[in-house]
Amino acid sequence: MTTFTMAGGITVERMGYGAMQLAGPGVFGPPRDRDEALAVLRTAVEAGVNHIDTADFYGPHITNQLIKEALFPYAESLLIVTKVGSVRDDKGAWLHARAPEQLRAQVHDNLRNLGVDELDVVNLRVGGGADGHSVVPGSIAEEFGTLADLRREGLIKHLGLSVVDADQVAEAQAIAPIVTVQNWYNVAHRGDEKLIASLGEQNISYVPFWPLGGFTPLQSGTLDSVASRLGATPKAVALAWLLHRAPNILLIPGTSSVAHLRENLAAGSLTLDQEAIDTLETVG
Repeated sequence: MTTFTMAGGITVERMGYGAMQLAGPGVFGPPRDRDEALAVLRTAVEAGVNHIDTADFYGPHITNQLIKEALFPYAESLLIVTKVGSVRDDKGAWLHARAPEQLRAQVHDNLRNLGVDELDVVNLRVGGGADGHSVVPGSIAEEFGTLADLRREGLIKHLGLSVVDADQVAEAQAIAPIVTVQNWYNVAHRGDEKLIASLGEQNISYVPFWPLGGFTPLQSGTLDSVASRLGATPKAVALAWLLHRAPNILLIPGTSSVAHLRENLAAGSLTLDQEAIDTLETVG
């Protein structure tokens, strides 16, 4: 399956694009090569990508402004998913910002910089933890309720969550429907297997970030050996494994290079044989 239809009737290609790397070093400031950044976005859409992941705190504001410059007016089939819950200080540090007035301001920043009157999907980014990637348990009712209010006001079409656990997903769903969850998951970091299955039963997409993050040297060596045998890169194998794992998994590999973009998209057509799948099972 190359596409997935989410709750809400949204059909997207499972191989999408993440705009995070379009900003400067540390996801802060302007890109090293603005023309190349614009070319990456246009090439992605020309290649059939219709799911772009972004956030107004990338840059900040940079990636959304680049998306608007490259792709506006947007194709009707293009789904732009953004996230709120963080801001950057003047040195580029990532700061939680989830008070109601902060979330409202971030939604309006996204609307302005993307040049739209209504955002396709807004994910509430909740966790982060000491490593920046892990779930932090606790109630999210007030924060998610603010986004639900903005949805009722017509500023957001659909809602999602990022860096959350199953309890937080259930709490949010009691407030308003969600169409997607974005968490840390890969062949070496499989804590969300039950959550992925549960979301799939509800036609809710699951978007894993950091496909090569958190690997031990031994795990990396196993991935390298599979990639070498298949004549592919380790990242391509890791992405192909994610596509194989569950039909509701959508990928958003990011890059600031057109050549690298094409390599990432090629992973969507990489077939893992049974030997590769069995070997990769030893990684998790």
